[in-house]
Amino acid sequence: MHLKTLTVRGFKSFASATTFEFEPGVTAVVGPNGSGKSNVVDALAWVMGEQGAKSLRGGTMEDVIFAGTAERQPLGRASVALTIDNSDGALPIEYSEVTISRTMFRAGGSEYTINGAKCRLLDIQELLSDSGLGREMHVIVGQGQLDQILQATPEQRRGFIEEAAGVLKHRRRRERSVRKLESMQSNLARLEDLISEISRQLAPLGRQARVARRAQRIQHDLRDSLSRLIADDLLSAATALNESSQGEQADREAAETLRDSLAAQDAEITELEKQAAEQRAHAEQLLAGHHRLEQVQERLRSVASLAEERARSLHASARVQHTGRDPEELRAQAQTVSAQAEELAEEVAAAQERLDRSSSARAAAEDALKDEETRLTEQLRAVADRRAGLATLRGRVDTAQGRIDAAQARRRRAEDQRETALAAQQRARGDFAELEQRVAGVETGEQDLDAAYEAAHQRLQTLRGAYDEQLAQQQRLRTSISEDKARLSGLSAARSPRDGAAALLKDKSAEVDAPLAQRLRITPGWETAIAACLGSLDTALIVKDADTAAAALDWLAAESAGRAHLIHPVASASMDAGQPATRPLEPPAEPQPAAASAAASAAASTSAVVPAPTQLPEGAVWAEEVVSIAADLRGPVLGALTGVVLCTDPAQASAVLQHPEVRTAVTTTGIILRPGERIGGTALENSDVAITAQITELSEALERREAELELLTQACASQESDLNAAELAVEETLQALHANDAEMHATTEQLGRLHAELAQSAERIEHSEQEIHEAEESTAQAQQLLQEAQQRLDAAQSQDTEEEPSSTERDRLSAAATAQRRQEVDSRLELRAAQEQHKQMLERAAALRRSATAEQARREEAQKVARARSSRAAQAEAVQAEAEAAFQALLGVLERSQHTRLAAEDAGRQTQERTRTLREARRNEAAELETLTAALHQAELTRTELRLSLEAAEARGLEELSLTPEYLIEHYGPDQLVPEPEDGSPTRADESSGSEEAAMPEESAGAGEGALPAEPVESGVPYDRSAQEKRLAQARRDLKTLGKVNPLALEEHSALQERHTYLQEQLSDLKKSRQDLLEIIAEVDATVERVFTEAWLDTKVQFERVFARLFPGGEGRLELTNPEDMLNTGIEVQARPPGKRIRRLSLLSGGERSLTAVALLVAIFKARPSPFYVMDEVEAALDDTNLSRLLVIFEELRESSQLIIITHQKRTMEIADALYGVSMRQDGSTRVVSQRIGAPTELTTPQ
Repeated sequence: MHLKTLTVRGFKSFASATTFEFEPGVTAVVGPNGSGKSNVVDALAWVMGEQGAKSLRGGTMEDVIFAGTAERQPLGRASVALTIDNSDGALPIEYSEVTISRTMFRAGGSEYTINGAKCRLLDIQELLSDSGLGREMHVIVGQGQLDQILQATPEQRRGFIEEAAGVLKHRRRRERSVRKLESMQSNLARLEDLISEISRQLAPLGRQARVARRAQRIQHDLRDSLSRLIADDLLSAATALNESSQGEQADREAAETLRDSLAAQDAEITELEKQAAEQRAHAEQLLAGHHRLEQVQERLRSVASLAEERARSLHASARVQHTGRDPEELRAQAQTVSAQAEELAEEVAAAQERLDRSSSARAAAEDALKDEETRLTEQLRAVADRRAGLATLRGRVDTAQGRIDAAQARRRRAEDQRETALAAQQRARGDFAELEQRVAGVETGEQDLDAAYEAAHQRLQTLRGAYDEQLAQQQRLRTSISEDKARLSGLSAARSPRDGAAALLKDKSAEVDAPLAQRLRITPGWETAIAACLGSLDTALIVKDADTAAAALDWLAAESAGRAHLIHPVASASMDAGQPATRPLEPPAEPQPAAASAAASAAASTSAVVPAPTQLPEGAVWAEEVVSIAADLRGPVLGALTGVVLCTDPAQASAVLQHPEVRTAVTTTGIILRPGERIGGTALENSDVAITAQITELSEALERREAELELLTQACASQESDLNAAELAVEETLQALHANDAEMHATTEQLGRLHAELAQSAERIEHSEQEIHEAEESTAQAQQLLQEAQQRLDAAQSQDTEEEPSSTERDRLSAAATAQRRQEVDSRLELRAAQEQHKQMLERAAALRRSATAEQARREEAQKVARARSSRAAQAEAVQAEAEAAFQALLGVLERSQHTRLAAEDAGRQTQERTRTLREARRNEAAELETLTAALHQAELTRTELRLSLEAAEARGLEELSLTPEYLIEHYGPDQLVPEPEDGSPTRADESSGSEEAAMPEESAGAGEGALPAEPVESGVPYDRSAQEKRLAQARRDLKTLGKVNPLALEEHSALQERHTYLQEQLSDLKKSRQDLLEIIAEVDATVERVFTEAWLDTKVQFERVFARLFPGGEGRLELTNPEDMLNTGIEVQARPPGKRIRRLSLLSGGERSLTAVALLVAIFKARPSPFYVMDEVEAALDDTNLSRLLVIFEELRESSQLIIITHQKRTMEIADALYGVSMRQDGSTRVVSQRIGAPTELTTPQ
């Protein structure tokens, strides 16, 4: 399988239809930047289903359509067709060639085809995925993608291997199954809800069928039970009036005892709280001191560690390593050489004497010879020279001149060497001086770094202490907020309405506006007094109007749900007309609801305005002045508060009652004083008004604490950032100290090397000067020879030719002189050798002394530096010893501090435990006192309520049953037997809740009062109030549930039961399908795990091999992030190029990163080969060596896959089987030329 053709039309810069014909092997696409080479890669990715506009280097998908230029109009669509050779059947389709195409219209539509037949994008993706070509397009490596591969997450790298292994289709299958499962789960939930709803409806519908047969009896039971309950209420109210005062005095004495006990416990708790606060403060001080000691301990540990490191570094750098010879050895050797030179001096003297004797004999022989030669020399020389010829003499002159030139060249070379050595010596001296200054600067900087480290460490400790304190304060605020929320929850629970108000708020909440207590605004401090004044208004509810109030009360009566106090808004005119002309209640600035009381009728018997007293006592105030209420709710509150004065104590209240305008005085503790009447004994802490005030105050305090906690949390976050920065600063200063020590050590080593270079330079200079001296001597000798040769040449040229004179005498004298000269030469040579040897001995001794002096100076300098460092090392060791000693001493202090702190905390806990025990006891006694107080308060109200209850029972008998109280007691009293029901059970209440009955209405009137006389009951059961209440409540519930009797209830119940059965069967089918999907998901997971594991192992092996080839001597491997979870584990890449110890990918060079990414991709390619690969300038960042290695990999890949490479590299082009040249026309469209072996071929279709 391979790509055969690619036809592009209207895609990006390909305005005209362009067809690329590909063959197996390597195809290179070349061209200048901006010509559209990468658009070929984008076209391949796009036609194979790429959906990301950014992956195609665009902002939106519309950007792929040719946008037009100044010379060409924009196109309306982009089309790309890709033909794949499928002769090997790699694609699961019965065609040898497969053409997939994609067309996108500027209007937004898209079309996909396979061999001309329209299809979905999913069809193309699944077709390609079977050959290792997935949605991630790992076979297409675009520009910059190599770095993205390395920067990818481990999970994204896993995706590359999954795509190459063909796992993505299994992943999509699993995703579809999961989506179906989620959709099925919602359907399952809806079906279960529907079944539950139908099941819930079946029972009521079944009851309706049964209720239809009992409708008449429910009415009978209701009237009979109601009559008996009203009769019982009449007798109970009358009896309770006689028993209401019993036991009151004992309860009052018990309450007073409890108050005394509570006062004593409060005093003890206050003392314990004070003691606990002192212990807590002491414990906090001990904890803070312990923290400071730990900080000092940590600082001492750091100082000791730093001193140890400094001492070790200084000791290491203080060790003196002598690389030269021992100066004493050099001096001893120089002394030995000097002794040898002295022995040679004696030989020189003896040789000089022999030379002097030989010179005297030679001089005598030469004098004789000279006399002879004086006569013959000029003649012989002229003749001999003339015979030898002028050419010979000229040759001697040239030879002498050549010797002079050679000696001068030797001298110049020696001078150059000397200059080079001098320059090196000068540089070494400059570097030496610079390094010495650097050493001084490093030592100075070391002190600054020490100071910086101490300052950073001190700041860190300060910030850490402040941060710990803020955390502690934050915890205290959280604890306080939790306690306040608990109190608020408790108060909210305590404010829960009771009796009929609770029933209305539960079942008729839509008709209730709000509790009256929530609409009142009371001046702080008077809540308890106002609650005492309001009476039953304390629990009153606000409704919309009078009709709503009447309907609510009717409902309460029908349901026997208790009593409730209801108020409703009244227009100002009607309200003012019905109120006495006393002090008005001023409306508040912001309208709030108020309450009413039944006591308002006691003080309004006249319409005249009662004159106000001139002045109330200090501390007293009119009750209506401390309460704010909405104008339309003023009436009930005025009725309760008119003529009421609030006082600070009973004595003041008694004095205020003397004023004629004051009818009631109330103290701050809730004691009510009226002429001839006193009500008190409880603080009314549980009244709705008092609880509402506490809730308001507590809510405001809670909001303030939460705002403070939020600010403190933000401050903690900022402090934490500063703390992290301080820790980083400490680490940086410590690293700077270590770096400074390393620099000092390196500088010292450089000083030693420079000192050795100075000595070597001095030796080279000395050797060069000796060479210069020898060259000068050679030059002088050669000049003398030249002068003699030149003189002989001049003489030979100036004389005429003569006959040769007799030389017998000269020969004799010459032989004698020669013998003497030979003897003198031997003596002179002997002397010269002795002198030369003596001179060498002296020079060697001097050189050895100079070397010893230089080595001694070098060693002294090294010893000086070593002593200085040893001194600093000793100081550091002393500091370390002191710090460690202080650290050890501090351990004991810390242990004692810990024991003291723990003891203080234990004492604090004991105090808290004792306080908690006392508070628990106090709460129990307070609860008991509250119970007694409530009982006493209830006893005070009982008489009035009992009278009202008696009147209400009489009114109910007349209104609801049209029966007189006497008739009810006579015929329906508790002494009368209750008829047994037909089924033998004593009452209806004994039946199950599902058996609802109805009673037949009785239309009769009592004798003389419109009621039908009850028939005498000969048999029955004794009266039981609870049973009759249940009977009445059951009857009312039955009537309320029944409404009108449904005659079709049985038929409807049967149809509903049939539907319920059908839905149950559907539910079973859904559960079975759900289990099938779960099995499919498990099977897919197993397949994915197996396929990925095999691909991962192959890729891992290939990556190590490919990396070793791209990085000879390097090491690379792949690792799993979570080997235990092969379904979700990611893949990490570790690479170590040769000669480097780094493994982090971010520290690699650009070329190394590119090669590493290529190694990963090639490993995937080799582990799971794909039919083709497209690479866009992947070798751009590689040098020639790495490019050669990569090309070898390309050569291997071409054997099994087709390669399409976008490149600028000539060497890459050389391995290509075909070249496509891409250039940009002047009209902004791309032009393509192909090159194989023949001439170029134009591919762009003419317009």
